[in-house]
Amino acid sequence: MFRSTICAAALLAAFALPATAKTLVFCSEGNPEAINPQIVTTTTGMNAGTPIFNNLVEFMPGTTELRPALAESWTISPDGTEYVFKLRPGVKFHTTPNFAPTRPLNADDVLFSLERQWKTDHPYHNVSGARYDYFKDIGMPDILKSIDKIDDMTVRFVLTRAEAPFLANLAMDFNSVLSAEYADQLLRQGTPEKLDLEPVGTGPFQFISWQKDVMIRYRAFADYWAGRQPIETLVFSITPNPAVRLTKLKAGECHVMAFPDPHEVDRIKSDPDLRLMSQEGLNIGYLALNVTKPPLDNLKVRQAINMAIDKESILEAVYRGAGVIAKNPIPPTLWSYNDDIKPYPYDIDAARKLLAEAGISGGFTTDLWYMPVSRAYNPDGKRIAELIKTDLAKIDITVNLVTYPWEEYRAKLQNGEAPMALFGWTGDNGDPDNFLNVLLGCTAARIGGNNVAKWCNAEYDALINQAKLTSDRPQREALYRKAQEIVHAEAPWVPLAHSVVFTGARSNVLNYKMDPLGRHPFEGVSLGE
Repeated sequence: MFRSTICAAALLAAFALPATAKTLVFCSEGNPEAINPQIVTTTTGMNAGTPIFNNLVEFMPGTTELRPALAESWTISPDGTEYVFKLRPGVKFHTTPNFAPTRPLNADDVLFSLERQWKTDHPYHNVSGARYDYFKDIGMPDILKSIDKIDDMTVRFVLTRAEAPFLANLAMDFNSVLSAEYADQLLRQGTPEKLDLEPVGTGPFQFISWQKDVMIRYRAFADYWAGRQPIETLVFSITPNPAVRLTKLKAGECHVMAFPDPHEVDRIKSDPDLRLMSQEGLNIGYLALNVTKPPLDNLKVRQAINMAIDKESILEAVYRGAGVIAKNPIPPTLWSYNDDIKPYPYDIDAARKLLAEAGISGGFTTDLWYMPVSRAYNPDGKRIAELIKTDLAKIDITVNLVTYPWEEYRAKLQNGEAPMALFGWTGDNGDPDNFLNVLLGCTAARIGGNNVAKWCNAEYDALINQAKLTSDRPQREALYRKAQEIVHAEAPWVPLAHSVVFTGARSNVLNYKMDPLGRHPFEGVSLGE
């Protein structure tokens, strides 16, 4: 049993001007694919929804430790298959020009939010073209047996089996709690898609507007259950170019910027008006090799590509040494990391020999897709792609470089269209399952899933699924270490780097904490003089 008790100003008149004292501007790295966290898979999309919503449980700021949120307490059955949550009383939803809630949060809202994603006959399941990729990739449809309303303030989850990461999964953004009352109103009005376009939550900030590719605006929620925020207005200034983000930061047009280019960190350090924050990233940047696309279905070809890429040069040229070379799908900061695995060496001759053994000594031509946005795990997708292209030319693999707008890029990758593609991941809950299952499990290899290599190995899948059945850490660790050996041997990826994550901020930003899960939370953040 766990218990806890936690205890509208004008918008910017002219966005191009420096932010005012009661307005905090965040220079974000890209346009979210949606505002509702249920229907996104990118950190950009999750960040956009974070100010608006709460979950039953949440991660303590700056950590992966759980604490109560909309549920003030919970109990877990001895066999790990039943979770009973007592909801926090008196939690209010946002009031908007189009919606005035008549009641506080209750069990109906929790059931609505989960069942929308889970049940295909739910009236909101197909709204907004939603696919609930994260909900599916993490295996929630198979885990859930029932979600029951015991009374207005009590919800019971019954699972089909014990699931060690389940509580942490409930803290992830896709399990945010929405207003069932608002959804019912929109359904009666014939505009259900507004649930995702004009979202209503219980979070510290309420949504005001979204101008695609320009900005998202939020206003502090006066009746927020954990207390009103120190700032009145929060603005996400959508700024894909890291150099432009830094220019805005230096000019005072934004207070916090995402993902400074590693080449620019010294400029931030040397400016007395700015502050550079950094931490080891819970992340992985990688090159996915789609095993359904010949000749990448040949193990020797995938191993040859691993041996032909000079990761050290990539780390120096793009990451500027701010990170470590990757050899596993999970970062060395995460428990169960298998450091005994020997990385594929950079060996052109050995790579050529493997291609010859695969029967394609004359090489081949393929496409290499690169990300159009910067991420901590991939600061410059195009530059990394160019370096890989040069490396692969040495073993007679001719590479055509391809990219698309970010939302389209991600969707095409998940649909399995790319033969080779740069991608990456920042962990969402501090559990190895969030990497090894979501990115490489058989469930996630479906069309639309986050396993963009579309690799499915029965032995590997059995190990990672077995690891979820127990909460015994040493047992789970042993299973995950074995799973890493299999994925290394099968080489569906070229793991590239685990990066240091940087954030730039104005020196007057107070109480901002970097999030190990890659989010940019602004609850409790204030501005000094």
